[in-house]
Order: sequence, then C-alpha cells, then structure tokens
Amino acid sequence: MSNLSTSSTGSTGSRGRGRVDRMPKRCWCREGIVALTSKSDTNPYRRYFRCGFAATNKLRNDEHTFKWVDEALINDLDKFNAKIGEVEQQVKELRTQSLEFEKMVCEKVQMKIENELFEKVDDALAESKESNKKMMIVVVI
Repeated sequence: MSNLSTSSTGSTGSRGRGRVDRMPKRCWCREGIVALTSKSDTNPYRRYFRCGFAATNKLRNDEHTFKWVDEALINDLDKFNAKIGEVEQQVKELRTQSLEFEKMVCEKVQMKIENELFEKVDDALAESKESNKKMMIVVVI
C-alpha cells in the first residue's frame, strides 16, 4: 500500500458512480479497494479508501471509488443502528405474539380443567342423587 496525496475536500462523501453508502470490496472497474492516507493540506493524515487502479495511476476527479474512512464507518454505524431498530421491532412483535399465544394456551387449559371439574362434580351429584333415591326407598319401605 502506498501513501498518495489527494486534492479532494472532505465535503463530498463519495465520488463517481452514485453515492457509496458502504465500502465495496471492489471498484466498478473490478479493481480492489485500498486504504490510503491523505497528504493534502486540507485533509492531512486523513484515511480514505480508493480504487487500486485510480490510486496507482494517480487519477483525480475520476469516477473510480473514493470514500473517507471515517464517513464509511459512520455510514456502517447508521446501517447497523437501523438494522438494530428493525430487529428490536421484530423482537417486540414476537414477544407480543408469544404473550398472546401463551394467553390463548392458558385459556384453553383453564377451560379443559373447568370442564373436567364440572364433569366430576356432575358425576358426584348424580351418584349422590342415586344414593339419596335408594335411601328414600329404604326409608319408605
């Protein structure tokens, strides 16, 4: 890796073929991306990513990939934060669905227990009525 000077200002986050939100591994020309350090007066010692072809040939104001390292990192952090927000929302929705499912299961189990209890009470009442009938018959006789 060589250190090259650039006359770029820090105001353009990227150059060339559209906005670069994340740092690709290769430029549109299929050349690899290299990390370099600026030697310019406006951005001394500021690190940047550059197309290897453009860096080797010292091209300026071209359409090859260029991105300041700090801006690339900030873009990555923004994307990660957005993704974290999406995942947090999904977790929240899953928790809500889980609670609703647990509530539904609890209600079904409760209904099943109540039905079994009512059946046992009905059986006990029927048995009690039968024994009362027998006692009444015995008393009458």
